[in-house]
Amino acid sequence: MSEEKKSLNFLEQIIEDDLANGMKNDELRFRFPPEPNGYLHIGHTKAIGISFGLGEKYNAPVNLRFDDTNPAKEEQEYVDAIKKDVSWLGYQWANECYSSDYFQQLYDWAVQLIKDGKAYVDSQSSEAMAEQKGTPTEPGVGSPFRDRSIEENLDLFTRMKEGEFDEGAHVLRAKIDMASPNMLLRDPIMYRILKKAHHRTGNDWVIYPMYDWTHGESDYIEQISHSLCSLEFKPHRDLYNWFRDNVYEYSKVAFPLMPKQREFSRLNLSYTIMSKRKLLKLVEEGIVSGWDDPRMPTISGLRRRGYTPASIRSFIETVGVSKRENVIDVALLEFKIREDLNKTANRVMGVLNPVKLVITNYPEGEEEILIAENNPEMDAGTREVPFSRELYIEREDFKEEANRKYFRLALGKEVRLKNAYIIKGESCVKDEDGNITEIHCTYDPLSKSGSGTEESKRKVKGTLHWVSMKHAVKAEVRVYDRLFSDEAPDGHKDKDFMEFLNPNSLEKIEAYVEPSLATASIGDRFQFQRLGYFNVDDDSTKEQLVFNKTVGLRDTWAKVNK
Repeated sequence: MSEEKKSLNFLEQIIEDDLANGMKNDELRFRFPPEPNGYLHIGHTKAIGISFGLGEKYNAPVNLRFDDTNPAKEEQEYVDAIKKDVSWLGYQWANECYSSDYFQQLYDWAVQLIKDGKAYVDSQSSEAMAEQKGTPTEPGVGSPFRDRSIEENLDLFTRMKEGEFDEGAHVLRAKIDMASPNMLLRDPIMYRILKKAHHRTGNDWVIYPMYDWTHGESDYIEQISHSLCSLEFKPHRDLYNWFRDNVYEYSKVAFPLMPKQREFSRLNLSYTIMSKRKLLKLVEEGIVSGWDDPRMPTISGLRRRGYTPASIRSFIETVGVSKRENVIDVALLEFKIREDLNKTANRVMGVLNPVKLVITNYPEGEEEILIAENNPEMDAGTREVPFSRELYIEREDFKEEANRKYFRLALGKEVRLKNAYIIKGESCVKDEDGNITEIHCTYDPLSKSGSGTEESKRKVKGTLHWVSMKHAVKAEVRVYDRLFSDEAPDGHKDKDFMEFLNPNSLEKIEAYVEPSLATASIGDRFQFQRLGYFNVDDDSTKEQLVFNKTVGLRDTWAKVNK
C-alpha cells in the first residue's frame, strides 16, 4: 500500500473506492446543510472543513444548502450569519440552495408514495402515536388509520395542504415497518401542519416536510454523491436509504445518481456548550451580550474575540476525521490561535493595571522617540514609541522587597524597560491605606537599547513593558475567562448546565496603550507584550478604544486547575 493510500482518512478512502468502482470524478458533489435556526459554532467547523475540504481535494462542487423546514425557529438573520461565517473561514460554495426550493417536488413525491400505498394520513394525537411506537425491545402497534384507502389519504393530504385543518389535526406518515428494530423506521412522520410564515415562501405553505424526508431527498435532487454527517445520524441512514430508494423508482431518469450517507464523529470541546438551544438560552437570558459575544463558541463570537480563519482551519486539520466520539481539549484551540498570532500580530505595549513610575533623574519636560520592532517573526518593520520621565507600568511588576527569584522591579534592583533604558528602584509613595501610588526610580542614560554602547549591552534579568503617561491612550480592555467552570458543563444528568456558569468570565478594565494604537481599526490584532493577544472590538470608536483579550501568551488555566 502506498504512503498516499495509508494517509487517507476513512471518508477519503470511501471516495477513492467509489472512484475505483466506476464513479466518475465529475459526479462527485458535496454539501454543507445547516438549519438556519441559530448561529454556527465551533462544532460546525468540522463538518464545514470536511465537506469543503473534500471539495478542494477532488476539485468537486460543494453546495451550501439551508435545511429550512421549520418556520417556527428559522430566520433570515441566521441565513445571513451562516453565509458570512462560511465565507470568513475561506470557503466558497458552488450553489446556494434551500430545502424550501424543493417543497413542491417533495409534495409531489409524497403524493406518489400515497398512491403506491407507502404513506398515509394519521389523525391521532402525538401522544397516541408515541404510545404506539413501542420500545427498542418491543414492536410498535400500527395506527388505526394505517389502512386508510389511497383515495381518502389523497383527499386528506390535499386538504391539509390547502389549510383546511388546524395544527395537530393530521400528519402524513410513511408506511414502513412498525416492528423494525430501528425505531426510526416505525412509520415516521413526513409532514405536519404548521400555520406559520416561512422566511422565504411566506404563507404559500401550511404543511412542512420533516427533516428525515427533506434532507435525503434534497441530497437526491442536488445529486450529492456523498452525504456526510455526524454520528448521531447513523441510525437515520436506514430511513435515508428507504426514502431515496422509493423515490428513485420513478425519478431515476431525471436524477440518476443515488447519494450515500456516511457518518463521522462530531467535534466536542471541553468547557463548551454546543447545543444551539442552550446557546440561545444564554442569549435570551442575557448571560451573554448576543450570539457574537466573545465568550460564545459561535464562529461570530470567536471572530469577534480575535480568532483567525487560519487558526480555526488548522485546529480542524489537527483534530482530523474519525468514527469515534471524543472530547477535544479547548487548550488545543487556544494553542492554534497563539501559534497563528505569534507569526502575524504586531507587538505593542499596553498596561492593564497601571501604577505611575517616575524616573527622577530623567530631565523634566524632555521626551524622545524610541524605535521598536513590530514583529520579529516576520518582516513587519518598526514603529516609533514616545518615552518620557513619567510612565505607567503594571502594578504587579513592582515589589518593595523581593527574593532572588523575582526578576521584576524592586527597591534596589535593576530591570530594563522594553526598547528603552535600564532603571533601578529607589523608593515608592503610598496613600493612607498603604497602597502604592507612585514608584520612583533612576535610569542609566548610557543603557539605551540599540545604542551600541557597552552599557546598552549590559544584561539584567528582568524586562518590563510600559507606556509614557503623557502620550498614553486610554482604552477599555475586556478580559475573558471561560464561560463555564466545569470541563463538561453539559454532561451532568442531575445538574443543569447553567449551574456551571463562571461568574468571572468577563472583567472590564481601564487600561493605557501606546499611541500607535490610536488609529487601530475594528478587528486589528496585536500582541500586548508580556500579556497576551488582543484585538479591537466591534464596540470600539475613535473616542473610545475597546480591546478584547483573545488569549494569553501561555495556558494559565491548566496551572490554576491542577
